[in-house]
Amino acid sequence: MPARPYLLDCDTGVDDALALFHLLSDDEVNLVGVSTVSGNTSAAQAADNTLRLLAAAGRTDVPVAIGAHHFRMAEYDGGVPHIHGDNGIGGVELPASHVDPLAESGPEFIVRMARHYPGELRLIAIGPLTNLALALELEPRLPELVGDLTIMGGAALVPGNASPVAEANIINDPHAAQIVFDAPWTITMVALDATMEQLIESDDRERLRSAPGAIAPMVAEMLGVYYDFYVSVFGRPCSALHDPLAVAISTGEVVPTLAPLVRVTVDATDGPGRGQTICDMRGVYNGYPPQSGAHVRVVLKVDRPYAPLLMDRLLSFA
Repeated sequence: MPARPYLLDCDTGVDDALALFHLLSDDEVNLVGVSTVSGNTSAAQAADNTLRLLAAAGRTDVPVAIGAHHFRMAEYDGGVPHIHGDNGIGGVELPASHVDPLAESGPEFIVRMARHYPGELRLIAIGPLTNLALALELEPRLPELVGDLTIMGGAALVPGNASPVAEANIINDPHAAQIVFDAPWTITMVALDATMEQLIESDDRERLRSAPGAIAPMVAEMLGVYYDFYVSVFGRPCSALHDPLAVAISTGEVVPTLAPLVRVTVDATDGPGRGQTICDMRGVYNGYPPQSGAHVRVVLKVDRPYAPLLMDRLLSFA
């Protein structure tokens, strides 16, 4: 069968890079493009990072479009260099790509690809949802045109990572997230409930560091700042695999074993709940019976540890 068309919308930090490499290593994936948004770093820096990573992997054929710099109701505030490094990819300096970003914007590119692959395009959004909200304004039929939408973001039954209740991608632009979650498409929401259970450890990093080729050692270097940050979270150098897990779920290589279809509302107020994905989990006591109007499948648990699969993918570049 022909490879399926995928479009990645991202804010290319360290775990976005891992997600990108996972997609590039899959023969069943036709990565038709990448759109970038501000989050971990600025949209322009994310595009530059993506183009450099694609060049390092020998994939200069994949187009990259720069999306929204500012959020819908707030300005981009400089990202999180203490987590992803000053340049978003752990401070690693990669050779520049000879390829320039597309002239069209990220939202315009998303709409064009959805129209080009109606009902087939698999859209994976692993940054703030600003580009998707803008794309919905450009093309209200986008939910009909996109064949599958997977989002890394939110938290259902666990704490947030950017506030006591909010996950970083959602709190960065809760107004955009509200628009996306309210739109009439089925969303697979890969929440912190699942991603915080999937870790890449120090011995994995050492394997990457000593592996042949260029990609694995480069990833090992990028993981340095990321691991340092997660010491405060897990008590040891390691990192959660947020964005790449969403990719593996979208491609079907990791299968959700608990993913109830529920109603989800985004708190876009300025109070302490800002950015919370309020998931109606009251069905937990009765096996999650159907909910009227529910269209968000919230991934809570998956069928396998993901890190070994990711390691195989990264080592395959050698």
